[in-house]
Amino acid sequence: MGQPNSVLILGGSGQAGAGAAAVLRRWHPELPLTIAGRDVGRAQRVADGLGVATAATVDLRRGDLGLSADGEHLAVVAALWDDRLLGLRYAQERGLPYLSISSGLVDIAPEIVASAQRPYSSPILVASHFCAGVGVLAVLYATREFEQIDTIRIGAVLDELDAGGPAGLADLERWATATSAGLVRRDGVFTWVAEPDARTDVPSSDGILVPGQSIAILDVQSLALATGAPNVRFDFAVGESARRRRGGPASVEVRIDVEGTGPGGQPRSLHRYLVHPEGQRPLTALGVALGVERLIGLRGEAVPPGIHTPEALIDASYAAERLAEIGAEFVDGPAADERLAPKSRATARPGTPS
Repeated sequence: MGQPNSVLILGGSGQAGAGAAAVLRRWHPELPLTIAGRDVGRAQRVADGLGVATAATVDLRRGDLGLSADGEHLAVVAALWDDRLLGLRYAQERGLPYLSISSGLVDIAPEIVASAQRPYSSPILVASHFCAGVGVLAVLYATREFEQIDTIRIGAVLDELDAGGPAGLADLERWATATSAGLVRRDGVFTWVAEPDARTDVPSSDGILVPGQSIAILDVQSLALATGAPNVRFDFAVGESARRRRGGPASVEVRIDVEGTGPGGQPRSLHRYLVHPEGQRPLTALGVALGVERLIGLRGEAVPPGIHTPEALIDASYAAERLAEIGAEFVDGPAADERLAPKSRATARPGTPS
């Protein structure tokens, strides 16, 4: 049946959904949650570990999602691919906030059209960015003292043992089928970059270059339009992470390179890593939780109906505080010219983000 007036998490027993639920429970102990999935036993185990939560069986082929007619919810979170958009329609028909993380740049058109056709029904948070928008918020926080930004280049290294669960892997496959080209902003113009120009090496924090490529991801548009930077690129690589090379578990690293000017118009550059020792799951869970918290009014003003992105709703400084709480940290890295002679080049395969 589901918890009354709860946050309905579709795919709530998967990595992203269960992780976000756990974060929300730490922040808001009394917030009701409904963990919805196809396997109710698995969903029940997640709900039992949370408290103030119930489990529900969900059917994404039905307009009512297979849920009880008397169920009431605060929001709908699609922590999986809502391929028929019935989760979105369920939210719109009830005027509920909706958050999605699996559409990717190549699949957001149906969400945009659905919002345009029902402009006053629901606030829709499109969070199909890297780690549900955490990467964008980290860059905005790191660049807060820039007066003008000319170039932003992001390089994410995801450990090959940390590619996500079945839903995340399915997203990777779908996005790769849609396009192998990257989308960058170059001299103010959003430009598609095809092979071989899309390929590049992404520097890990220990100096190893991991083979990767520019990808089509919403982070490019979000950062370009939020900062006015005329040059923005997001590169992505899958391979052995720096921490695993040292004998530890898989970690995730996001390299942030920024060029521009600081106070008084003086040239300014930034070269930094956002690192989490436990991989991408904690960052994605945090991104979803930040979005839910904002959408249902637990922080900030009420969110109006329409399409929204993480950086438009979530304060970057607040996100940085929450990043520190979960064990993420910013680590200074070498400038680009110091990496011209790297230690070595890792053997890895390029991929797309989860």
